[in-house]
Amino acid sequence: MSVFLAKRFAIFVATLLGASVVVFLALEILPGDPAYAILGADAEPSAYEALHRELGLDRPAVDRYLGWLGGILTGDFGVSYTYSVPVFELVVERLALTVPLAVLAMALTVVAAIGLGLHAATHHNKIGDWGVMAFSQLGIALPNFWFGILLILFFSVYLGWFSSGGFPGWGAGTWPALKSLLLPAIALATVQTAILARVMRSSVLETIREDYVRTARAKGLTRRATLWRHVLRNALIPVVTVMGLQFANLLAGTIVIENVFFLPGLGRLVFQAIANRDLVVVKDVVLILAAMVVVVNFIVDLAYAAIDPRLGARDA
Repeated sequence: MSVFLAKRFAIFVATLLGASVVVFLALEILPGDPAYAILGADAEPSAYEALHRELGLDRPAVDRYLGWLGGILTGDFGVSYTYSVPVFELVVERLALTVPLAVLAMALTVVAAIGLGLHAATHHNKIGDWGVMAFSQLGIALPNFWFGILLILFFSVYLGWFSSGGFPGWGAGTWPALKSLLLPAIALATVQTAILARVMRSSVLETIREDYVRTARAKGLTRRATLWRHVLRNALIPVVTVMGLQFANLLAGTIVIENVFFLPGLGRLVFQAIANRDLVVVKDVVLILAAMVVVVNFIVDLAYAAIDPRLGARDA
């Protein structure tokens, strides 16, 4: 197990370093000057030169990369050109919304998808199975931002049960804050639920046909007990893989959904930074999003070892 974890941690660190190099190259090395992009074509030459020095663009690329990476490791993310405040403060403030939104959407996805997948598999080729498959086809074809607009029109404009956007802050109370995140979370979770339900159904159907499941049933174990004791645990292994990828998609999907619902999260921050040409913020936020995806995949690897200890023993 220790060898398995050491290998996964080494991959985790190498991936983070690779992501930092890609982000740095994309925003600072490729053709185009960040200072020129921030100030625009009509800027005074003196202002351009001052910002060029402030951003450290007069230094060699390797020095700039090492300085940026070292600053991130010590918590110094630089200062936003647009907001004139440390980027770290902006990120922490916005993560307080984006992470709960992604976690809530993922929780809705997991609960709904596992339930629907199990129901479809245990009612194979029956009405329940056909209904889940029809829902999954519709859910996959549905753009989450368009579905979010439909949710606003129905639950906010027509019924008046929810606000159409905005976030009151956690200081207003847990329920008002969660209530403002519920419609965006549903919009994010719908597509992911449709995908995960199909994966769960296929995995359960494949596991049910295994010899050890037939043996358990032959020994007198009830169908429900067999399903929960023997089928579900083994069927979850491919599902966990998809869950890790889906959480990464949820983090990326918040960029659009937060703009639809006017939520001041990390996705809206990076969207505003791009619009304002605040490349300092863009560079840091993109790396943070990449790091969050890598961390999620690392947690998925740990979940593998917990669900199936044979994986850790095989790598030992």
